[in-house]
Amino acid sequence: MNIEPDILYSYGGEIKLYKQHDVIYREGDHATFYYQIVKGKIKLNSYNEEGKEFIHNIIGEKQSFGDAMIFVEKFYVMNAICLSDTEIIKLPKNRFIELLKNNPEISLEMNACLSQRLYFKAIMLQSMSSQNPIVRLEGLLNYLKSYHEGDCAHSFAVELTRQQIANLTGLRVETVIRTLKKMEHQGKLKIKERKILY
Repeated sequence: MNIEPDILYSYGGEIKLYKQHDVIYREGDHATFYYQIVKGKIKLNSYNEEGKEFIHNIIGEKQSFGDAMIFVEKFYVMNAICLSDTEIIKLPKNRFIELLKNNPEISLEMNACLSQRLYFKAIMLQSMSSQNPIVRLEGLLNYLKSYHEGDCAHSFAVELTRQQIANLTGLRVETVIRTLKKMEHQGKLKIKERKILY
């Protein structure tokens, strides 16, 4: 979701600057702001009982995060951590709700965006039950790509390491590496300078 910055400012949005590794919010915090990235990248992650990191997504410029939690009186279920120096527009929850009430077209756009995220998350979860590693990787890659603009083939650069992909899919790193090479031979993705383009 990307709302015009001027609209956010008119409702009290403020620019906040974060350094690499800064925590924007932690798992268990109350959802009190709408966040939209102007520059930089953040990762949404959590940790299991053994302290193993699980990355839910990596998002960047012109993308929002944490917005789904604004509509429920619940705590964040993940952390938001800066991967680089990041500039974010923060808008308090009550002002954000007011913005949506006064701008039904933005509210409809937000509903469509949240619905798309839920759709791709359901597809990803379904693919994770498959024993076929290609199906698992495609499910993950389609889910991650759904957060980014552009539908061109091989236009989405995957910002995850092979180890992180393995952690997300429940596959071994060796299996991820072999499967990515196989998918490249099938024309499903490109690997350029170790970067996955999907």
